[in-house]
Parts: sequence; structure tokens; C-alpha cells
Amino acid sequence: MPYMNVKITKGATRAQKEELVKAFTTTLVDVLGKKPEHIHIVIDEVEEENWGYAGMLTDDYRKQI
Repeated sequence: MPYMNVKITKGATRAQKEELVKAFTTTLVDVLGKKPEHIHIVIDEVEEENWGYAGMLTDDYRKQI
């Protein structure tokens, strides 16, 4: 039973999340030969103020670019 936990910053649409689940499932089927009905994928959305990148919080980092 493969379990995959994907962490992303908030903001992805439902359609984008569906695409991620489909793509990761296909990859696990193709690479590991797993059955799709045995694959579990959890998407955790994290607020940008709770995610650090390049030595600062992501929301501050994105303000610079």
C-alpha cells in the first residue's frame, strides 16, 4: 500500500490537485507496478507564513521577487 504525502503552499486549484494525484498514481503504477486502488496520496497545504525558504518565511521571500 504506497502512501505519498505531498506538501505544497496554499493556492493550488482543485483541478491542479486532481492532476497531481493522477500523475503521482500513474508514476507509482508505471515505476513500481502498484495497483491504483492500493495507492493513497495526501496533499497538505501549508500557509506560506509557515514555510521557510532561503532563510526566510516564504511569504516574505515571494514579496522580493
